[in-house]
Amino acid sequence: MSVISSWNLTISLNTTLSLSWRSSLPSRAIFPRPKKPKTLVVLAIALGAKPTVLVSEKLGDAGIQLLKTFANVDCSYNLSPEELCTKISLCDALIVRSGTKVTREVFESAMGRLKVVGRAGVGIDNVDISAATEHGCLVVNAPTANTIAAAEHGIALLTAVSRNVAQADASVKAGKWERNKYVGVSLVGKTLAVMGFGKVGSEVARRAKGLGMQVIAHDPYAPADRARAIGVELVSFEEALTTADFISLHMPLTLATSKMFNDEAFSRVKKGVRIINVARGGVIDEEALLRALDSGIVAQAALDVFTEEPPPQENKLVRHENVTVTPHLGASTTEAQEGVALEIAEAVVGALKGELAATAVNAPMVPAEVLLELSPYVALTEKLGRLAVQLVAGGSGVKFVKVTYASARGPDDLDTRLLRAMVTKGLIEPISSVFVNLVNADFIGKQRGLRLTEERIVLDGSPEKPLEFIQVRIANVESKFASAISNSGEITVEGRVKDGKPHLTKVGSFGVDVSLEGSIVLCRQSDQPGIIGKVGNILSEENVNVNFMSVGRIAPGKQAVMTIGLDEEPSRDALKKIGEITAVEEFVFLKL
Repeated sequence: MSVISSWNLTISLNTTLSLSWRSSLPSRAIFPRPKKPKTLVVLAIALGAKPTVLVSEKLGDAGIQLLKTFANVDCSYNLSPEELCTKISLCDALIVRSGTKVTREVFESAMGRLKVVGRAGVGIDNVDISAATEHGCLVVNAPTANTIAAAEHGIALLTAVSRNVAQADASVKAGKWERNKYVGVSLVGKTLAVMGFGKVGSEVARRAKGLGMQVIAHDPYAPADRARAIGVELVSFEEALTTADFISLHMPLTLATSKMFNDEAFSRVKKGVRIINVARGGVIDEEALLRALDSGIVAQAALDVFTEEPPPQENKLVRHENVTVTPHLGASTTEAQEGVALEIAEAVVGALKGELAATAVNAPMVPAEVLLELSPYVALTEKLGRLAVQLVAGGSGVKFVKVTYASARGPDDLDTRLLRAMVTKGLIEPISSVFVNLVNADFIGKQRGLRLTEERIVLDGSPEKPLEFIQVRIANVESKFASAISNSGEITVEGRVKDGKPHLTKVGSFGVDVSLEGSIVLCRQSDQPGIIGKVGNILSEENVNVNFMSVGRIAPGKQAVMTIGLDEEPSRDALKKIGEITAVEEFVFLKL
């Protein structure tokens, strides 16, 4: 077994969500107090109202039409920061491009209603991801639709600077014919350094290879095998600077990449290098680039992006004779605009419906095919967390939780980040007024000091399905249902997925089998005839439908645990009658 991760968490048990009874204590019923809606959007959805999506920048018509099938769409462009903050409290989702700054003030002004921010494009540097996460707001982007368009624009600028296309065009239109002035350089045999080997960078590399260029790349996170498959060599930042004839930038703007190309970097480049940037303006120190151009260290630059957009009219870099500029056209093709609009609209609608988003940037990042495979286990882990925390008695708080995953797959073939987030959601929400989702689960957990550890048990057998079973254990607590304490002294619940549905398969040391839907009653009783019938009659009289029932026992005639799945919540009187059955030694009612 190997421990994957851990963090500290203390949950104060100030809310009781279960009814429990033991034969050694007076029978009493404790029921949950109904929670108030956490935000206006919860109430609106409960009443069947459509969510509201604010689109703050121009979006393709196909995306707008898709949004309108599910939500009320407010297209309000060119909002000031103050206007955005005023409007956002009435919106459930916000869609932006690169021009709108979604700051901490925006999330605070939303007062909890804003659930999704969609960035129509790849980069998300104009969205405060930390603030979004703290406020439980999912951020999704559209990472694939404009990939080809951006790569093509990079190649267009590459060829334009090599042959002085923009300068020659301006010259001819000015009535001149300066063939000798605009002699270019050939691309064949030249070395192109692709800085950032993601989706766009790798597509640029493919096309540059087709032009006969030697392509190298620098990206500390790119897999070497993917680069080799394209015929690209991954190199250090230093080697990329010193050997490249052309440098094409495709990295995101982060603290690490901000002004990465500065005076120091330009002092190490090959003299006469040509720079192309269709990524983010902030990765280049524009004053340093201007100095490098004036000194001849950099022969030419082609820029689609700038630190400030649009750049000031007096910007010397824009006006430089050896600089070719375009107004952030990387994604500006008809096909890309429609594709991005549809991709972001689908992501936002899916997120508002509660579906898992493969393009989420502040939630566990899981490929779409893995999401599909893990989906039933996501439901299982949350429900096991909910069951386990409702079994805790007393006010000492949940401090130590261990989640065990049993699988025939190797450790590298099972990404449990999503499952861990859902266990955390199940543990915290039933005993807290905090709204927990995939976005803020880790943050909320850490904030409350939960110490959650994960371990994996590697089983023999076929790795066809990702998990055989999942077990959740809470240590150092008392239980409302003594039978839930396993031999290790911990509250233990275990489950597995059967026919695509989550099932509870163990409580404490007792094996059970009940579908995890609706509500559950756990009974420990003496193993004798007639108990199942008595409990069933009580529930039948209350018109409560039993959807599943199983009995696990130590040995014939000894103790047994009966697990009953219910479609409806029994009344207080019905639960009291179950507790008064002579053979029932303890029972607990749990809500899923």
